[in-house]
Amino acid sequence: MSHSPATAGVDDRRIVVIGGGNAGLSIAGRLHHARLGDVTVIEPRTLHVFAPLQSHIAGGAARASLAARAQADVMPPGVRWLRDEVFTVDPAARRVHLVSGAHLDYDQLVVAAGMRMAWESIPGLPEAMAAPEGISNYDYELAAKASGVLRDVRSGTVVFTQPPEPASCGAAAQKPMYLACDWWRAVGVLDDIRVVFVAPDPVPFGIPAIDRELQRKIDEYGIEVRYSRELRTVDAAARTITIGHGDAEETLSYDVLHAVPPQRAPEWIAGSGLAASDDPHGFVDVDPETFQHERHPEVWALGDAAAVATRRSGGAIRRQAKALVKNMQAVLAGREPSQKYDGYSVVPFTVSRRTVVFAEFDRVGHLKPTVPFWRSLYKERRLSWIADRRILPWVYWHLILRGRD
Repeated sequence: MSHSPATAGVDDRRIVVIGGGNAGLSIAGRLHHARLGDVTVIEPRTLHVFAPLQSHIAGGAARASLAARAQADVMPPGVRWLRDEVFTVDPAARRVHLVSGAHLDYDQLVVAAGMRMAWESIPGLPEAMAAPEGISNYDYELAAKASGVLRDVRSGTVVFTQPPEPASCGAAAQKPMYLACDWWRAVGVLDDIRVVFVAPDPVPFGIPAIDRELQRKIDEYGIEVRYSRELRTVDAAARTITIGHGDAEETLSYDVLHAVPPQRAPEWIAGSGLAASDDPHGFVDVDPETFQHERHPEVWALGDAAAVATRRSGGAIRRQAKALVKNMQAVLAGREPSQKYDGYSVVPFTVSRRTVVFAEFDRVGHLKPTVPFWRSLYKERRLSWIADRRILPWVYWHLILRGRD
């Protein structure tokens, strides 16, 4: 692929970022600090939610108000916010067409549009989530609802489902389950509750060291597991779900259903020709190491919307954003992008109300601890809980979203 620098000067170079979530604001702030051009973020929502806290909210370990702030209040200084929604992108014309009917031209485009929760892809799931016993940590309002529902359970069957990959930190579906079990044990009712976990894979996560830690907690709480099973249908009126693998199916009854839907990229990405033709999920077709588009060198992507060949997580974005900015700087200076992203990602499993299993890994599943010489950093620890629950939210609001971490 050839990489030619943009002809526009720095002062009038137009950089458009699609998406005002973690990835979008992280990269927008960094691009502004690097003085690469005039940065505009397209984001229709007026409420910004720190998604990792939704698991703590659902599990009753955090207030819902801690996870949300006005979008206007979290925009990086010096970055323009355009409150609109993308309809399509014309990469040949370097133009973004908006739902409002307006358009925005760009010299460099960064797609950070996240993933879409495909609730409708599971028959009966939207209706189940609208019922009193339907909850999820993958939606802000449903997470707030989950806190009270799980807190008040004293008996019956509670089912937790995990989505298949690709998903935005899909294994986070397990977090409210562990938090709820720890609460039920503390109030003396865990033995009266049947907890069922439906997982798409034959193991809890897929990295042996992490699987051992998680399986120990699953056994400790007495959780029934249906490995290698996916949610297929829900009957909200009868309070039953059908799970299956291949031709095998099983029906489970529930009193409470905590579900996470399948996920995919926003449809306009594939409709704009930015996805690979053979990608059924429609992610932006970028080099997974440099984040530059495989066919349109002025287009970049990071975060959940990008085909980065690793498990998606909010914690992966910091390293992605650093590499993307350096690579864009190189391209604009007429050089080849040289910063390589190794697929680092992280999932902090909140396995009790005081401890976390901190899973850090690369795209091939090798452990990649932040502290290189601390090889056992992944094990269940109180220190990891403090970092996940207390330190990281502060860092997110005050540093990450401003492109300063």
